[in-house]
Amino acid sequence: MGKRIISQNRGRGGPVYRAPSHKYKAALRHQKFAGTAVNGRIIDIEHDPARHAPIALVRLENGTKTYMLATEGIGVDQEISWGGSTVKNGNTMALRDIPVGAYVCNIEARPGDGGKFVRAGGVQAQLIGKAEGRAGVRMPSGKNKWFKETCMATVGIVAGGGRGEKPFVKAGKKYHKLKSQAQKWPRVKGVCMNVIDHPFGGGGHQHCGRPKTVARGTSPGRKVGHIAARRTGKWKK
Repeated sequence: MGKRIISQNRGRGGPVYRAPSHKYKAALRHQKFAGTAVNGRIIDIEHDPARHAPIALVRLENGTKTYMLATEGIGVDQEISWGGSTVKNGNTMALRDIPVGAYVCNIEARPGDGGKFVRAGGVQAQLIGKAEGRAGVRMPSGKNKWFKETCMATVGIVAGGGRGEKPFVKAGKKYHKLKSQAQKWPRVKGVCMNVIDHPFGGGGHQHCGRPKTVARGTSPGRKVGHIAARRTGKWKK
């Protein structure tokens, strides 16, 4: 009897394909404030298994502790605020209070949601304009996106840039990295398997032996390759 192919096993679920959310430290939401700004002091810079960027542990004025997404250049004992009027690296404020041309990160999709966009390590967006209650932001992809001017954003660039430039060197490091993202590694090519283990398996040499494009409604055991592809082949110039 053949084993389940990866797509079937992933759909069944299990600890191999489940992100270790019990190890994640915080959701990293902006602090809510009513009228007056919320101030705090950074007391530590920590690693979060849930993300590639470092996070900062902040002690607020009322004594409580919270985590925030760290930006390039911030350090321990630095004063930061949510909702203030000072445009400084690490401060979080409404887009309407941030000058045009400034770099921002951790932008809210809608006011009060805590931050949804531009949160990966080393990325940044740039405020490019304001008009009619909206603020234009050039996203890391190069696309221009408009937000309500009351959406909050953090001034600065997300820390952790260039992390991907260092080679893994050891297979174990790659394994643990992908395990934190609920990905199975290493992944074996289908053409390397036996014919009973994968639709692309078997044969006198490594080849698919069948079309790679399959229909959307194909059964799980055969749903491999280019699933419901709009088109195949090379683009003609």
